[in-house]
Amino acid sequence: QVQFVESGGGLVQPGGSLRLSCAASGSPFSIYAMGWYRQAPGKQRELVAAITSGGSTNYADSVKGRITISRHGAKNTVSLQMNSLKPEDPAVYYCNAGFGLGGEYDYWGQGTHVTVSS
Repeated sequence: QVQFVESGGGLVQPGGSLRLSCAASGSPFSIYAMGWYRQAPGKQRELVAAITSGGSTNYADSVKGRITISRHGAKNTVSLQMNSLKPEDPAVYYCNAGFGLGGEYDYWGQGTHVTVSS
């Protein structure tokens, strides 16, 4: 059973910063990629950013230049540095981990809330 430890959500003013962290453990397979997705009320879950075990990254156009995903220490730990947060950024942010050769074993964290309000 894959377990996640997510942290870092909360309330921030517009223009402020937050850092989300996620650690995934418990899979017998190697990590293929990890990422953060978000889901706002009434909207579909969407990719924010992802990073492969090789270090390749992918970002949603709406966050490029403001948000950075990185791996720290163990390959199953990622952080999401979010700067210049906007009113359209609030959502539940979910950590995702894909294990196996092609990430076919896909798991989700429980989510952490990000609120942007003055």
